[in-house]
Amino acid sequence: MDAGARRRPRAPSKPAFREEEAAELVAEVFGLEVVWVRPLPSYDDQNFHVRASSGGDAEGAEEYVLKITNAEDSEEPALIEAQTRAMVFLSARGFPAATPRLTKDGGVMALRAGGSGPGSKKYMVRLLTYLPGTPVAKIAAPTQLLYEIGKLAASLDKALTEFHHPSVKSLHRGQFIWNLANVPLVEQYIDVLGQSEHRAVVEQVIRSFREEVTPRLSSFRACLNHGDLNDHNILVLPGSGAAPQYRVSGVLDFSDMSYGCYVFEAAIAIAYMMVESSEPLRVGGHVLAGFESIVPLTAEERAALFPLVCGRFVQSLVMAAHTARLYPENADYVMLTARTGWKHLVDMAALGQHAVEKGWFETAAMYARGGPA
Repeated sequence: MDAGARRRPRAPSKPAFREEEAAELVAEVFGLEVVWVRPLPSYDDQNFHVRASSGGDAEGAEEYVLKITNAEDSEEPALIEAQTRAMVFLSARGFPAATPRLTKDGGVMALRAGGSGPGSKKYMVRLLTYLPGTPVAKIAAPTQLLYEIGKLAASLDKALTEFHHPSVKSLHRGQFIWNLANVPLVEQYIDVLGQSEHRAVVEQVIRSFREEVTPRLSSFRACLNHGDLNDHNILVLPGSGAAPQYRVSGVLDFSDMSYGCYVFEAAIAIAYMMVESSEPLRVGGHVLAGFESIVPLTAEERAALFPLVCGRFVQSLVMAAHTARLYPENADYVMLTARTGWKHLVDMAALGQHAVEKGWFETAAMYARGGPA
């Protein structure tokens, strides 16, 4: 079974380690003694914020994120290896990506059983450097930051064209549900929506995607995508000065990496930057301007941007509803996008492609003429 198929939530597989078990993992695998440990929210993996040192001394301790990958993805070690090596590659080139603390055996990860979940599943364990900052979801993102996030999205993909490692072939993920080429795969989950206005909008988006995007996929420029530049996976720190300027201090969660296209990354960033915005339909132009300052889109890629943004909303909203049904204890986290996402999707569908794109492209053009809009 390919990694994409395994990725589809189909049975309880999210790790369920207690805090004391997490501390034991850090000691056993990485040879560090934990000073304190706190749970962090996550979608289908389990994360802990830990402070640890070689002797348990609080004064010399460092902060890490203990990442315990879900059981299905843990069966794909080459995939996790590729994601981790990509993080190291990007960090070495100045991107704010976490890097792994090596295990006692000198590896970047280790497979371990445990937790209180059903059965005797094994999970891949990594200890990553802790990155400072506030998630974009927690601030009122100014247009300057939206532009910078667009620029970051394009710069990441462009840098990854030089990433080479034997495990990179595992990032050709075929039927991976979160690859933006695979929006039509969401159809198998839409019964979770019942017979509702939301279902009707989703079905329309999928029809439009099949007609407008699928036939053009081969014409889009291919690249490696981070694949999940959402407002919780980008951390920022405030800059100095009177204006609310921000700089990106962290890029998190590379677990959705796969081979895709440049325009996919642009669409994903636009969709997620809309989620908490007070003016969501204006966001796209600022993100697009930043993206195109690094990688200008072709005419065909631009023509697909609207259905791609709608497609990411559909993936996120439908899969969140499906996953919340499987893991009701994690519903608050997996449904974060849904709090505003359905309204944004319905509003975009009502306005139509021409009207929404007109706003995006006019805003981007203002940047191209020499200044922020």
